[in-house]
Amino acid sequence: MARRHLPEYVKAIGLIALGGILGSNLRFFLGAVGGKELFITMLVNGAGSFGLGLLLFDLRADNYLSKRFRYLFGIGFFASFTSYSTFIADIFSTGNTTAVVYVAASYAASIGGILLSRYLLDTYSVNGVTDISTGGD
Repeated sequence: MARRHLPEYVKAIGLIALGGILGSNLRFFLGAVGGKELFITMLVNGAGSFGLGLLLFDLRADNYLSKRFRYLFGIGFFASFTSYSTFIADIFSTGNTTAVVYVAASYAASIGGILLSRYLLDTYSVNGVTDISTGGD
C-alpha cells in the first residue's frame, strides 16, 4: 500500500467499522425486542437484501451513492446486520416441517427484497437499471 493512499484506506476502514457497529447493534436490538427468533432473522435478512439490492442496482442505474456510502452501508452495516449464520443455525434448531417452511419463507423474503429494490430503482431512477453485459456473444 502506497503511503499516499493510507489516509484513504484508514477512512474506508473507519466507515466500515462504524457501519458494522450500527448494523450489529440494530440486529441485536431487534432480536432482543422481537421475541420470535425465526421471524426476526427472516425479517432482517429480507431487509438486508433490500438494502444491498439498492446499493447494487444504484451502480447499474444512476450511481448516486458515493464510495464512502457503499463502505458504510454495503460492507459495514448490511454485512453485520444480516445474519446468514443465524439463519443456518435456526434451520438446524427447528423441526423438519418448520425448517422447510422457514427456508422457503426466508429465501422468498430475501429474493423479494432484491427484486423490490431493483423495481424501485428501475422505476424511479433517471436512467433505469441496466442489465449486466455478458461481454460477448
